[in-house]
Amino acid sequence: MRDLYLAIDVGTGSLRAALVDQSGRILAFAHREHDQIVPRFGWSEQSPAAWWSGTQSAVREVLTLVENAAARVAVICACGQMHGTVLIDADGQLTRANAPLWNDKRSAPQVADFAARGISAQTLQVTANMPAPAWPAFKLAWMAEHDPEALARTATVLMPKDWINFCLTGERAQDVTEASLSFLMDWRSRDWSQEMCDHVGLDRALLPPLRQPGEVLGTLLPEAARDLGLARDIPVLVGAGDYPMALIGSGVIRPGMGSDVTGTSTIITLMHEEAVIDPEISSVLSANGHWGAMTLLDAGGDAVRWARRAFHDNRRSYADVAEEAAKAEVGANALFFLPYLSGERFHPESRAQFFGLTAAHGLPQMHRAVLEGVAFSVRQTLDRLQGGHGRPERIVAASGGAKNALWLQIKASMYDVPYLVPEELECGVIGAAMLMAVANGDVADIPEATARMVRFQGEVLPDPKWVETYDRMMPIYARLYESAKGFYADLDALTT
Repeated sequence: MRDLYLAIDVGTGSLRAALVDQSGRILAFAHREHDQIVPRFGWSEQSPAAWWSGTQSAVREVLTLVENAAARVAVICACGQMHGTVLIDADGQLTRANAPLWNDKRSAPQVADFAARGISAQTLQVTANMPAPAWPAFKLAWMAEHDPEALARTATVLMPKDWINFCLTGERAQDVTEASLSFLMDWRSRDWSQEMCDHVGLDRALLPPLRQPGEVLGTLLPEAARDLGLARDIPVLVGAGDYPMALIGSGVIRPGMGSDVTGTSTIITLMHEEAVIDPEISSVLSANGHWGAMTLLDAGGDAVRWARRAFHDNRRSYADVAEEAAKAEVGANALFFLPYLSGERFHPESRAQFFGLTAAHGLPQMHRAVLEGVAFSVRQTLDRLQGGHGRPERIVAASGGAKNALWLQIKASMYDVPYLVPEELECGVIGAAMLMAVANGDVADIPEATARMVRFQGEVLPDPKWVETYDRMMPIYARLYESAKGFYADLDALTT
């Protein structure tokens, strides 16, 4: 009986394989670490060959962890880090040994040149995104200028999980979630844009067919089946980028829902039927076809990390710091914290500050103000992310910030939106399992898969008194944010 789903996740730090049952429980997990290669400052690469080697090893291991697993695998689906640009020739051989990753900044000059042409407002209407070094379009533009020989030998451009799919099936394809953040796809047609290819000087023939994440791409090649110890007839799905896959795996499956991934930074995504066109917002397709209006705020867990270091020299745990913050009243006795310790993505000159300090304030109020300050910074962006549709119905929290109960209560009250936390935080793996369940006919659709496979720890509701306090404080925060801008150039002059 084939009753297991085999998920593969090409992460930045490791290659992971997992076996998931039909209820969405992860039964076994294996991973193989791989390093980032940094040839020079600002560059970041990895070896696609190492991804495939790690896949073979991790899959073979995970199959040993569940009884009779190899005979029970029904479907295979991969997700992976986005934007890593893999080049292969007509014979399927790599034309560049290493692929530049999502965090590779070498194409910044190409982005600047593009922006200087004054067409970004025009291309925003096509791609629903602004130019950025992460996008594969600009990685390819860099290669055309600095590695033309490799590009000349290239037949197909793939993303990391697409390369694994090619090794598994021999099929060349990308999915629409990856393409949505390529700066090469027309967001309305959900197909490659000849106009965008012309703008960046790319031969459209290098781009493979675009497929839907839940489609069957093919079955295992004989050599892949032999290497992995699996049957040749197991279907392999097209899959999706890791973040679009994690959205559905966390239960964020329809318009009106949102996602809050707070780690070092904060990624906020709100779901819509159509893309929200805004120069300070990125638009990404989720794995079930809805558009996510997404923004990455540099303010997040890094602010809490800073406070722990600055106030306690890292001698107190994060739990201790959270306990200290919980001693303070809502609003931290009218103490504000602007959390821009590392600037902002679109305003790198921004600075952090406490405002309103008095002799009545102590560490509890300062720690709480840090948590509330990050939430205020998100609230400033929420209305733009919603594209005029009001607040979301609920937000699902993930990553490290989801473990701080006080912070969840602050956020729920700050935005006046209930918060949920999934039981299983490997949301990309669960999202892949959901697609596999639908493809295998075990459930009818993604909503049914969500009901069966995604479980939440509980709901954090807004506190009405906290909501009232934050509503009174928000206009003051916004005025502080605007008035502080006038000092940034002077501060820069002092520090240069």
